[in-house]
Amino acid sequence: MIKRAVAIVRSGGVIAYPTDSCYALGCHIGDKTAMERIRKIRDVDERHHFTLVCRDLSEIGTFAKVNNAQYRLLKAHTPGSYTFILQASRELPRRLAHPKRATIGVRVPQHLATQALLAELNEPMLSSTLMLPGDDEPLNDAEEIRAKLNHQLDLILDGGACGIEPTTVIDLSEDQPILVRRGKGDVAVFGFDDSDLT
Repeated sequence: MIKRAVAIVRSGGVIAYPTDSCYALGCHIGDKTAMERIRKIRDVDERHHFTLVCRDLSEIGTFAKVNNAQYRLLKAHTPGSYTFILQASRELPRRLAHPKRATIGVRVPQHLATQALLAELNEPMLSSTLMLPGDDEPLNDAEEIRAKLNHQLDLILDGGACGIEPTTVIDLSEDQPILVRRGKGDVAVFGFDDSDLT
């Protein structure tokens, strides 16, 4: 199933797959059409931060600028349920970066199926939380995903229920970390409290 999912991603398909926080949508980083399909499913515009789901820190370092302090933070909290926003490097295709800020979300998940998927793909995957327009929570059940999105996806990688809490998003692109979204990852380890949410 992992090999089939990777073949679909490489050929321009869009998949739903489980992570250590919730289900996500994924496609090949080089496929603009697949990226636009995810935008349409999510009903988001070009200002939406996509995430590069990576196997490890070296993959992150290829597509995002990481200084020593950021590296230490990333090393301490990956893999895990965090998405970090960083300045894009020259290696990142421009259309993947935020149009005004030239930033990209990056993440190293802990889920075994996701790790197997990335190992077989042998490169990062462009991704977005599987949350439909108007919903307060991500979809969590493969059958429900199939019922709602069957004709918009090329494959659903069924990993069972994996949670409904998206990742915690932390912006590291400025001088000080900024808490963008409180999610599954613990925010206290970064010194944040309830008043820090942007």
